Order: sequence, then structure tokens, then C-alpha cells
Amino acid sequence: MKKNKRRKVDVVVVSDVHLGTFGCHAKELFKYLKTVQPKILILNGDIIDIWQFSKRYWPKSHMKVIKQIISYLASDTKIYYITGNHDEMLRKFEGLQMGNFQIVNQVQMDLDGKKTWFFHGDVFDVVIQNSKWLAKIGGISYDFLIVLNSFINFCSNILGQKKISLSKMIKDNVKKAVKYIGDFEHAAVQVAIQKNMDTVICGHIHQPQFRTITQENRDILYLNSGDWIENLTALEYHEKQWSIYTYPIREEENSDESIEDDEDDATAIVDLNHKQLFERLITEFKF
Repeated sequence: MKKNKRRKVDVVVVSDVHLGTFGCHAKELFKYLKTVQPKILILNGDIIDIWQFSKRYWPKSHMKVIKQIISYLASDTKIYYITGNHDEMLRKFEGLQMGNFQIVNQVQMDLDGKKTWFFHGDVFDVVIQNSKWLAKIGGISYDFLIVLNSFINFCSNILGQKKISLSKMIKDNVKKAVKYIGDFEHAAVQVAIQKNMDTVICGHIHQPQFRTITQENRDILYLNSGDWIENLTALEYHEKQWSIYTYPIREEENSDESIEDDEDDATAIVDLNHKQLFERLITEFKF
């Protein structure tokens, strides 16, 4: 079967992958990354979930994502790794640059005359700033919710019922959650106006978004890249236009193509201590 050529894209933004957690859809992200060839790749925070690294969970599909990202460097793709709260350990390396790869806390660039600001967005999260231990508990609880959701959807599939998303139901129906998302978006836009930006791009809240927000008589384009836990979304910029890419979830996730491409993770899950895991990472990074 002839493989499709990669789509050339000016900018791709991916965030909230949470590699190292059970909820991460690394297989799907790997497949997506194989279909695009970006000039610039923005990794907008929470790519590796260092908070939950103690689970000692690292399937081959998670390593494939890392390898695919590294492979872009050989094709002259510029990669910015913007630190988030779950990978905040990397903030001590802010400014580190190795060839076309750079670790930063934010990125500002001019895209066809539009001043564009990229950052993760946890700076607006009061819980993270003031009660980090509570945020970490929330992260663990969220991961458990995703695992529980997978089991429920497995049973629903057997019974011929549609899949559901517990966290989406909570976000859509709990007033505080809805208000938090709205407050987050408007706070991002307000700071963007102060910095004289035209476009602001965040992650963090796992809520893909593409809309224009008017504040102080100015129209600011607000974008959020979503996540690769539930929404499986990315942002793409090409021919002077932004768009949200959504990975097409298939009901037949266990098809022959899926197994051939990804080597069923049933044989790939490993249980390693920290030293062994980092040794493996270092070995895999050599190219």
C-alpha cells in the first residue's frame, strides 16, 4: 500500500500530551505526526507528565512520539518546547538550545504581520500557583477518571452504546468548570492586549478553541490546542490561516492497520524504576 506524502504545514502546535500516563493517546499522536511536515513545531507544555512519572509506565508508543519529534530536527524543523506545569522541571533549562531545538517558557513571533504569542497557560491557574499539592492530586484523579472512562466505554461498546466522556460531561455541566474556562480565556486575551498581540495561543485547560474575543475595543484571536487525552487535537497554521486538527477516532481501533503501525502495546508496556527508565531514554535519544 502506497504511503501518503506528508502535508507541509508552516506551524503545528501540540500540547497536553501527558506522555507517561495511562490516558495519553500516544499511538494516535504518532500517526498524526507522521502525516505532517511542519516548518515550526510548538510543543506547548505538558508533553511529558513528570508529575506522574513515578507510575513507571512507559509504553513503546510513548517513545515513538519522542523519536518522531526528534526526527523532525533532521529535516530542519524548528522545535520550541514550551514548559508547562506537569513538566515544570524543565523550566530550569529555559533558554537551552541544541541546534533547532529550544526550551522556552513562551514564544512570540510574527506570522504574516500578526503578532502571535504562545504559552502554556498555567500562569492563570490559581490552584497551581498557590496549592501545587492540590493540583497534583487533581492530576492523579483526572488520570484515574480517564482509566475509569475507558472501562465504561469498553462495556458500552459491547452493549452497542455510544462512547461518553466523563470529564467533558463535568466540564460542560458544572458551572464552576464552565466559568473557569471562560475566565481563563479572557485572562489570556487581556494579557495579550497589554503585550500588543494579535493572537494568543494556549494549552493547559484541555479545551480546543478557535474564536475571536473582543476586549477594550480590540479583537484578539484566541486559540487553544486542546489535548491528546480526550480531544486529540492540534493547531495548524498554513497559507496565513489557523485551523484546529482533530484526529479521526475510529470505532475499529483494533484494526489490522492499527496493529501493524503501532505494535500492540500489550507487549510494549514496561515497569521500570527511575534509573532504568532514564537510561532507556538516553539510549533511545542517540541517533
